[in-house]
Amino acid sequence: MARRGGIKRGGERWRARSGRRTERPIRANYDDVKKTNTNYEAYYNELGIFRDDEKDQFWAALRRELPNSFRFTGSKGHALPVQRLLKERYIPEIVSIEHEGAKVEPPTPLPWFPNQLAWQMTTPKNVVRRFAPFKSFQQFLVSETTVGNISRQEIVSMIPPLLMDVKPGMVVLDLCAAPGSKSAQLLEMIHGGEEARTRKIVRDLGEEEGREASPDGEMMNMEIAEEERQGDWSDQGRSTGLLICNDVDYKRAHMLIHQMKRLSSPNLIVTNHDATMYPSIKLPSEPKAGGKPTQNRYLKFDRVLADVPCTGDGTSRKNINVWRDWVPGNALGLHPTQVRILVRALQMAKAGGRVVYSTCSMNPIENEAVVASAIERCGGLSKVAIVDCKDQLPGLIRRPGLSTWNVMDRNGIGVYKSWAEVQDHPGKTLEGMFPPTAQLPLDRCMRIYPHLQDTGAFFIAVLEKKSEIKAKPESGPQRTEAKPSIIAAVEEIEAKPTTDTFGTAKIDALDRIAPPRASGDAEGVSAAARQNKEVAPNEPLSSRKHELEDQADIYISAKRPKFGDEIGEPAPRGAEDRQVHWPPPPGAQLDVSRPEAANIPEPGEDLPDDTLIAPASELPRQTSGDYKGKRNSGQQPFEEPFKYLAPNHPELENIYTFYNLSSHFPRDRFMVRNATGEPVKSIYYTSLLARDILTANEGTGVKFVHCGIKMFVKQDVQRENTCRWRIQTDGLPIVEAWVGEDRTVRLWKRSTLKKLLVEMFPKVNEGGWKELGEIGERVRDIDYGCCVLRVEKGDGEDGFRHVSQHPISFLYSFTDQDFYSERIVLPLWRSLHSLNLMLPKEDRKAMLLRLYGEIIPLKDTSKDRFLKDRDPTLNGTAPSDTNGEIKKEMETDHVLHDEDDLQAIMDATSDEEAEVEDRTV
Repeated sequence: MARRGGIKRGGERWRARSGRRTERPIRANYDDVKKTNTNYEAYYNELGIFRDDEKDQFWAALRRELPNSFRFTGSKGHALPVQRLLKERYIPEIVSIEHEGAKVEPPTPLPWFPNQLAWQMTTPKNVVRRFAPFKSFQQFLVSETTVGNISRQEIVSMIPPLLMDVKPGMVVLDLCAAPGSKSAQLLEMIHGGEEARTRKIVRDLGEEEGREASPDGEMMNMEIAEEERQGDWSDQGRSTGLLICNDVDYKRAHMLIHQMKRLSSPNLIVTNHDATMYPSIKLPSEPKAGGKPTQNRYLKFDRVLADVPCTGDGTSRKNINVWRDWVPGNALGLHPTQVRILVRALQMAKAGGRVVYSTCSMNPIENEAVVASAIERCGGLSKVAIVDCKDQLPGLIRRPGLSTWNVMDRNGIGVYKSWAEVQDHPGKTLEGMFPPTAQLPLDRCMRIYPHLQDTGAFFIAVLEKKSEIKAKPESGPQRTEAKPSIIAAVEEIEAKPTTDTFGTAKIDALDRIAPPRASGDAEGVSAAARQNKEVAPNEPLSSRKHELEDQADIYISAKRPKFGDEIGEPAPRGAEDRQVHWPPPPGAQLDVSRPEAANIPEPGEDLPDDTLIAPASELPRQTSGDYKGKRNSGQQPFEEPFKYLAPNHPELENIYTFYNLSSHFPRDRFMVRNATGEPVKSIYYTSLLARDILTANEGTGVKFVHCGIKMFVKQDVQRENTCRWRIQTDGLPIVEAWVGEDRTVRLWKRSTLKKLLVEMFPKVNEGGWKELGEIGERVRDIDYGCCVLRVEKGDGEDGFRHVSQHPISFLYSFTDQDFYSERIVLPLWRSLHSLNLMLPKEDRKAMLLRLYGEIIPLKDTSKDRFLKDRDPTLNGTAPSDTNGEIKKEMETDHVLHDEDDLQAIMDATSDEEAEVEDRTV
């Protein structure tokens, strides 16, 4: 993902950040790249994936640049008003443009995406740059993308989440999640209807507690009525579902966190594991009769998305390297890894759950062959069914999956129709890469081709797990002997006498059990060590292509752990783990006094067949001195632990009192991210299920890198008895409805909100409150500290008027004064001398453009005013020797936004590289 301010044209910062002189990568013009590849074209021409009369259309589409596409994000009540602004303010301006005697085609909604919340634009760049209406439209896109209301996402990438049929309250796993566009869709589905349910609960409780609830528009009332019929009200309307996102690459996992942060969800966990051996996640034990705990319980998922690493040969419209680099060996090398991921996804799903497998490749070796191999390993169609989705997403043109195909060898010379033709000299070719001998309804899989609806190419298969499975062991032409377990090795070595003349008996015994390997031999790398291997800081993902191919060569090897359900008969104790712990990974020897040791299953303890305990080498070794970003012997950075606060913690009690939080707001879900377990800088909030998972898996080796939203941040204050904990912007949507009237400011006029958005730190003391309109007296008298600003419906030309929304088309004319039926709630800080909206500059600019249709420069006169108050003769300039003191005093007087600097550098508006989506290897 591009970072704003990190790389400057001219290359100065590029050189500075890399630590050496180097040239900035040259980005080639798409139209200038030669788009031919003999093997690539020959393979797909012979494959029969399109009709003869479509051949020219197919290749012509692949050689055209991909159209721009985007999606409105968030809840329906939040996304539709922004979408309506596009329809009513910007589209009419664009359709009035004529170019070369013809009307310019405006952005159009995708006909198959629900509620027209996804759009594409095919207008050529030379037209976009020439006409002013496109400039304002572009400003709108950039502004709303920056604040997270719009996500730039490729069209085909939007399909898999829609086919998962996610319902609120479900537990969902995204195994290969980065960069996060599909994950964001899934999270929106998990929170579906939550806002309406919460508004209904707050309204009802407000009458009981004497709290005033802001009125809701007609759109919200319609959603509330719908949720009353079928919504989940078990946790007072809050979403009880959970999304766990995973990525094997640590840096990509954090890019994912940034993308998902815009949705402000406490129902999100991010992990960092190899998807082929994703660990089982423990749940708290339920008490038996008599108070004794039950055996361990492990989490199963209602839905699993396996959008796996692939060759990405369907992305040639945006990834020009496909034309240059495509070779058949890429798919042959990735096939085993893809099968392992899909099998693990099926193991993690509940019986009756749904698994969606997808790639951005057209190659059947990565698609239908993977699906067929995984179904065969899991017990056939009696255990796993392919779901027919032809009636879903009407308007989406798709083609059925393939039932027959050829396999090209890695050099592109030989082409084979069956395993019998190649089994005597297989090379990288495996039996599972060929069409299955058993009859499988592979035509129920879905193929998307670029010439059908001007998109990229994509493959999707929807699978349903009918019952619990015991996956068969992998089978293939290459095998390695199982290595002895640590226990067996130690016992044999210890049995050797210590009285031999040269003292070498024990060493000789060890060499016989496990002949020494060269340090660079990849065969000696354990699964745990490989999973925890750090990706070099400056190493692009594509540079690991050959490494991944080599790792995938052996279809069964000692590189990965055995799942319990892959073995027909129970293995003897101490033998079932030998594939994991040879050679011994670093840190495998556990101190029995450490809490991690308590989580190792005892001999004889029964575990579910598909349970995979995280390898010992993954157990975190954190101390109070550990910190995020610190590295341990070349491994990935430590993650601070997740420590939950007692509901009656003194700092929380102070927060409850200051904000007069309703007693119905949960108080047992606050946590901190440090080893001491004390709130030092930030307090986070999570869902109930997320809390149970984090606490049950502490010290088990599961690598959690993110959970929860930042709810409260400690702020410097100028007076005693002022609550130092301000509400963070991320947490405001969750807590604002439960804040009491003592900490609430209500605003009715457009001009007042505009002043607060444009002017940072407007003066309150010395009569400055008189310039703040209808909120002046209220902010003058309110106690210092953080409060909640509510924008209410107002009358007159200067009032915000909530517009009734048509339930079907949402098409009606409106003016800027009418716009924005969405509720607006903002964090506000009252300091000693001034008032300030606690919003980053990007959010302020986006709101100004959205509400007022203007790009207005922001004003911050606080520094000049501060200096004049100290010495009127300075006229806004200070002597150099006082600058440090003045800055320190200003920082104490004003709220400093931790969002402004770090978060702003992750610029979502230039994500073309990040959205080459998708784990193309």
